[in-house]
Amino acid sequence: MSQKPLVFLHGWAQSRQIWCNQFEPFSDALFLNLPGHGSAADLPADEWVDAIVAQLPDEPCHLVGWSLGGMVAMQIAAIHPERVAALMLVSTTPRFRASEAWPHGNSDDVFNGFREAVESGSPKALNRFFALMLHGDALSRSDYNRLAKTAVDRSNPVSATGMQGGLERLQQLDLCPLTNAIKQPTLIVHGETDAVVPVAAGRWLAEQISHSESHIFPDCGHAPFLTRPDTFNELVQTWWSEQ
Repeated sequence: MSQKPLVFLHGWAQSRQIWCNQFEPFSDALFLNLPGHGSAADLPADEWVDAIVAQLPDEPCHLVGWSLGGMVAMQIAAIHPERVAALMLVSTTPRFRASEAWPHGNSDDVFNGFREAVESGSPKALNRFFALMLHGDALSRSDYNRLAKTAVDRSNPVSATGMQGGLERLQQLDLCPLTNAIKQPTLIVHGETDAVVPVAAGRWLAEQISHSESHIFPDCGHAPFLTRPDTFNELVQTWWSEQ
């Protein structure tokens, strides 16, 4: 197995536990929590990138980012290129909210639904978001319940500040201009039926980032590493070994 440093970044309202299917095959990897998520301390949203960079290995790493974690990974790769040897963007978009210039985002209604879920403080709201993540996958009820139990860190729930900070990032970030600055070999991974980040956003990234390749999972939602773990882990292993 390659000894190159391998780092995973999770997405909004989750924690490092979301990578439960990757813990064993990539036991030497670093699975980080975003600020205010899991056991990580709260920080202002504009300090998130620096906080993650401070935890990266000294030598350039292979960086895997999912969803909001992918947006953070894009920023690190562009702003601190010496810290990232290769990039994998899973279910990632350069801009979460739709606009006239960006048709591949979510409507204000979807975003406002996330905000209302946070403000309500109800666990049911996060359960609904978890269901949206897996929408598009043909899962049995038992498989869904198993993932909901094993992939969520119930002992360290995401803080309200962490969720608000993540929403602030999702609301404000427009990384489209940053894509030209990403020079690392990049693998774009997306589910074809992703209900959170449209697959068109992943295809756009693959067109804009030089030295990029893409893998689209058919009939798969926002979290292919959860619902297609064997194929996903093979992708990571090949990318990690070859880049």
